[in-house]
Amino acid sequence: MKIRDSAMPEQAVWDQFFDAPKVLQELQHPTAGDVVDIGCGFGTFSVAAAALTSGTVHALDIDSGMIAATNDRARRAGYTNVKSVLRDVAADGTGLPDGSVAYVMLFNILHAEDAPGLLREAFRILSRGGCASIIHWVHDARTPRGPGLDIRPRPQQCRDWAASVGYIVHHPIVQLPPHHFGLVAQKPPGSPTRGTLL
Repeated sequence: MKIRDSAMPEQAVWDQFFDAPKVLQELQHPTAGDVVDIGCGFGTFSVAAAALTSGTVHALDIDSGMIAATNDRARRAGYTNVKSVLRDVAADGTGLPDGSVAYVMLFNILHAEDAPGLLREAFRILSRGGCASIIHWVHDARTPRGPGLDIRPRPQQCRDWAASVGYIVHHPIVQLPPHHFGLVAQKPPGSPTRGTLL
């Protein structure tokens, strides 16, 4: 199931919106452990994450063109720890074991029909104390891209969804100029593997 209103521009246009290493630093990316990028797109953040972690970066996307672009980007950058997988995460989950990863990226994807469902799947695969990071377009019609404002989540909505699933959201909203915000949600160290069902 393709996420609604998720058309991608050309890669060069997309990449100009982000300083991926800086964004990951702002959002507390770990230096060890496996990482998952749900909806990896062109691999902008998957490959940046590969430079930061000693673990495997699982880059998941429903679009075979995006998987090819991510593979090519990782190859050109010389990273062998990116594992790109064609997968419909919204319908089928990540396919990864419970509690098996340190960090999950949910970037520009929580305008999905079931955003809490994606957060629950991230919660399931995170190890205790692991983090899910979220970025999305700011709620402003003047942004050059992004889903319609009627389905574009605001920061507080993302915080509320994360809290309802069982995450601790104790970090402030991070401004990621010019067009994005971010936040980090932690799976409690003593929590069960699965999140609360809504």
